[in-house]
Amino acid sequence: MKYTRILGVAAALLVTSAVASQSATPAAAPAPAASTTPAANASVAAPMAATVQPAAEATAAPVAALADEKPATWGDPKAGQTKAGACAACHGADGNSSDAQYPRLAGQHERYIAKQLQRFKTGERENPIMMPMASSLSAQDMRDIGAYFATQKGAAGVADESPVKGGPYDGKKYWEVGESLFRAGNAKAGVPACLACHGPTGRGNPGPAYPSVGGQHAAYTLARLNFFKAGSDKAKAAAPAMTEISKRLSDEEIQGLATYIEGLHPAAVARKAD
Repeated sequence: MKYTRILGVAAALLVTSAVASQSATPAAAPAPAASTTPAANASVAAPMAATVQPAAEATAAPVAALADEKPATWGDPKAGQTKAGACAACHGADGNSSDAQYPRLAGQHERYIAKQLQRFKTGERENPIMMPMASSLSAQDMRDIGAYFATQKGAAGVADESPVKGGPYDGKKYWEVGESLFRAGNAKAGVPACLACHGPTGRGNPGPAYPSVGGQHAAYTLARLNFFKAGSDKAKAAAPAMTEISKRLSDEEIQGLATYIEGLHPAAVARKAD
């Protein structure tokens, strides 16, 4: 009985504190984070905010544990290495898959990987291989696996030098088309620069769980961009900003972005690959 009374008092204090915090004067809205778009592209980035707001995807929360699980904490890379053993068959032991149909996970952000594994487990994201693989994972397993792959070094890819034939980009190389969109966007079409969310080297942003895309297989990126462009309900739920942006891209632009992103990586990684 004494323990029950203590809990009751504690609960009352928490309710009182919550009410007080709600009645307090709201703090001023934080200023938007500084754009990573180069100053030279400021005139392009400015109109983008009115058409596409990537912040809509910044609602990703840490992977929630199911009712019968303990809440997940930051992942343990060592524990994750053991748990990721089953992933090696498709994604490679270190997350650098050799088959382009399977994404490279090396260097991907912990929270992003955990978030996707949760979506596979709940059926929000469909894949006949990943859904059963994720079904037995706990929230902590997902964080541990994510932490392991986040510590691995991503391999450098190579962009396609093939020229575009026909259309407005006739004669340009596919990677040149992709580079222009990635770095400056297309103000006329309402397409923001990709680096605004994914960074100048494609490393993404671990906070809002914007994925690292630099060095990703072009075939995989192409498939994902076309998935978003199709605009299914699942695509809209997964990434509303990407769904909106992708439908404004032509097939040549999607191909260009995919190949440019594959060849995008920090200079240090490129030197090691040479």
